[in-house]
Amino acid sequence: MAKSKRLQPSVESVEYNTKREQLIISEYGRNVQKMVERAVQVEDREKRTQLANMIVNVMGYLHPQVRETVDYKHKLWDHLHIISGYKLDVDGPYPAPAREASRLKPARVAYPTSDIQYKYYGKTMEDMIRHISSLEDGPKKEQFARNLANYMKLSYLTWNKDSVEDATILSHLEELSDNRLRLSETARLNHTAEMLAMGKEKMRENSTKIIKHSKRNNKKRKK
Repeated sequence: MAKSKRLQPSVESVEYNTKREQLIISEYGRNVQKMVERAVQVEDREKRTQLANMIVNVMGYLHPQVRETVDYKHKLWDHLHIISGYKLDVDGPYPAPAREASRLKPARVAYPTSDIQYKYYGKTMEDMIRHISSLEDGPKKEQFARNLANYMKLSYLTWNKDSVEDATILSHLEELSDNRLRLSETARLNHTAEMLAMGKEKMRENSTKIIKHSKRNNKKRKK
């Protein structure tokens, strides 16, 4: 019994991506783009509109995460018009976007230029110091100040792995708080080896609690 021969496609019949038209929005794939091209060629306006609605639904199914955005339907219809090269004339629920809008550059976002006195502490640390400085004097404020000083020491150690004197950290704390946060002379911060073993994440949790507490106190004062 003779074996059937499988037909092999010729090299000439293979369609390469380099020979195809460029995808306008590659996330939707070539099939969606072909459907849009077909919709543009439909002469009957009502049928063209029906086909456009079907394509938008397909686009939504292909990317369900788009549905989590605000006005996702509007976004899909905008993409439909863009894929068509702004040639699709239908009675859609939204006005077609202007071709010029795609060429506009977004406004430049201003970069914060506030100076940071000590880079290794960062802006957040300076904000925390200001919050704690505004609290009423007492044991709780002193405990918060001690926690801040320990976090400052850990932040310092991430830049300088050797060591740092407690007096240096306490001096920086006084300077950044305009002398409103002062620990007693007998105050001792956590040992360097102990802090590095604890890790920065644990220290950050403690600092977050400090910020929340200080903000609650500030709101009470304003009332």
